[in-house]
Amino acid sequence: YAINPVNGERIPVWIADYVLISYGTGAIMAVPGHDQRDFEFARKFHLPIQAVVLPPDSWLEQMRVSREDYAARVGELASAFTDDGTGVQSSNPGVSLNGLPTPEAKRTINAWLESSGLGRPAIKYKLRDWLFSRQRYWGEPIPILHEVDAEGKPTGLRRPVPEDRLPVLLPELNDFKPTGSPEGPLAKAAGWIWVQEGGRKFCRETNTMPQWAGSCWYYLRFCDPRNNARAWDSEREKYWMPVDVYVGGAEHAVLHLLYARFWHKVLFDRGHVSTLEPFQRLINQGMILSITYRTSDGRIVPYSKINFSEGKAAHAETGEELAGETEKMSKSRGNVIPVDLPLQQYGADTTRLYEMFMGPLETTKPWSMQGVEGISRFLNRAWRMIVDEEAQGMRLNRKVLDNVEPTNEQLRALHKTIQSVTEDLEALRFNTGISRLMEFVNFFTSQAARPRSCMETFVLLLAPFAPHIAEEMWQALGHTESLAHAPWPVSDARFTLEEAIEIPIQVNGKVRSRLVASITAGSDDLERMALEDPKIQRYLDGHAVQKVIVVPKKLINIVVSP
Repeated sequence: YAINPVNGERIPVWIADYVLISYGTGAIMAVPGHDQRDFEFARKFHLPIQAVVLPPDSWLEQMRVSREDYAARVGELASAFTDDGTGVQSSNPGVSLNGLPTPEAKRTINAWLESSGLGRPAIKYKLRDWLFSRQRYWGEPIPILHEVDAEGKPTGLRRPVPEDRLPVLLPELNDFKPTGSPEGPLAKAAGWIWVQEGGRKFCRETNTMPQWAGSCWYYLRFCDPRNNARAWDSEREKYWMPVDVYVGGAEHAVLHLLYARFWHKVLFDRGHVSTLEPFQRLINQGMILSITYRTSDGRIVPYSKINFSEGKAAHAETGEELAGETEKMSKSRGNVIPVDLPLQQYGADTTRLYEMFMGPLETTKPWSMQGVEGISRFLNRAWRMIVDEEAQGMRLNRKVLDNVEPTNEQLRALHKTIQSVTEDLEALRFNTGISRLMEFVNFFTSQAARPRSCMETFVLLLAPFAPHIAEEMWQALGHTESLAHAPWPVSDARFTLEEAIEIPIQVNGKVRSRLVASITAGSDDLERMALEDPKIQRYLDGHAVQKVIVVPKKLINIVVSP
C-alpha cells in the first residue's frame, strides 16, 4: 500500500500496462471516478470508485442519474465523467474543495500541499528525445568525425567536419543493403569513411539523418534555392516568410508540423530567421473515401475489373451490375483507386477538377467514378460552348461573335461569376467556384450570341481548375501566347448588385408570404405591395391593420387586431 498524504488513507498499488513509464514519474494516482481507463480497470478488479467531481446537469441527464444519487451510483454508470465540474467529497480538516470549480480546486489543493510541505506544483512536458540517427543509406550524412588510434579503435574524440567542406555528400554505393551491424551501409564505403586531419586519422559517422532533417526546413530553402554560400539570405527570408498557407493532412499535426515548428523556433532563438512561427494559416484537407464494389454473392471486385458507364458500375468480365458501399480506402477492401484509372479514361483536367468539386476542402468526401463522369460532361459542354467540334479543324463555335456587345443580362452573369470565383479561390472554396462556372456554361449555352470577350473571361476563370483544356480554348479564341500571361479578370460592381430582392411578409410576426421587389423600392411602395398581396389579404380579412413595419431590403411586418 501507499499512504495518501492528504487524508492518510491506504491506497492499493497495482501494476497496469496502460500506465506509461514516460508519463510523470511512471507511478500515478488513479482516479477511477474521473478517468475512463481507471474506471474500466477498477470495475474489472472490483476496486472502490469514488466521485470527487460533480458533473453538470446535462451530463447527469444523459446518464439518467440525479445529483443526489450520483456519488452513490458512480460505479454503476456507463462511463466516467472526465471533464471539469464541481468538487465533492474532497475535504480534510485543513482544506476543502467541495463546491469549487475544477480549475479553482486545482489551485487550492496545490497551494495547500505547498504550504503543508507535502508537495509543490510542477509542469511536466510531454516532449521526448528525438532519435535523430538512422542506420540506412539514404538520408543526409551526419558531419561528425570520430578520431581513431593506430589500431583503428575510437579514442573518444569527436569533431565536426569543417564548414568549408560542407555539405557532406553520400558516397556512390552499388550495395546499400543493411549490414546487420550497428554501423549501417555507409561502413561499406571504405574509401569514404576514413579521413586524415592534421596528422590524425578519423572515421566518418556512418549513421544518416532522418527524412525530417531536410523536410523540416525545406520551406526556408525555397526562399533562396540557388544560394550556394549559405542556406538562405536573411533579406530574402525576411521578404518571403512566414508561409501564408500550410495545407496538410491531420496526421501531419504530430509529425511534420510539430517538427517544422520546433526546428523553426530553434532557428529563431539562434537569430537565423525573423519570424517566431513559420506558418500563418493551417488547413487540414479531408480524407477521400472510396466505394467498395461487390458482386451479388459478396465478393469484392477491384477497380481494375470494373467498367463505369452511364452512372453505373459493371463487372468487366461478367457484365454484372455491382453494388457499392462507401468506406475508407484500403488494399484489403480492394477499393484503392489507381490514379491512372480516371486519368486514362477521362484525362488530367477532369480528374483534377473532380477532386476539387467533391466537397469542401476540409471535409471527408467519397470518391465516385460516376461523379468523375459528370465533370467530364461539364468540360465537354464548356468546350462545345466555344469550339465547333463538328468542324474539320480548330474553329470557333458559330455563336461566338466578335462584333457583338454583351447584353446587360450577359454582363451580370459574367461579372457575378468573376466575383464569386475570385472570392471562392481566395477562401479555398474550390467546389463552389466550380459550381459558379457550371452556372455560367448553362446560361451562355442557351444564348443565341456569345460575345468573344465573355468567352475569354470564362477561359481565364477556368484555367486554375482545368489548365490544359483552358489553354486549348485560349488558342481557339485566337491567342498565340499562353493565358498564364493574361491578367486575372476583375468584376464590375455595377453588374454584381441584385436588381430585385425577395422580402418576407409577416403578419403579427409570422411569415405568411414573400414578395419580389426592386432593390430601390421605397417603404411606401413596399407597404402597398404587401397589403395588396393575395395571400396576405386572407389574413387581413376581418381584422384592422394597426401598424405596418417596413425594414427596407429585409422584411415587412403587418400588425393586425386580434
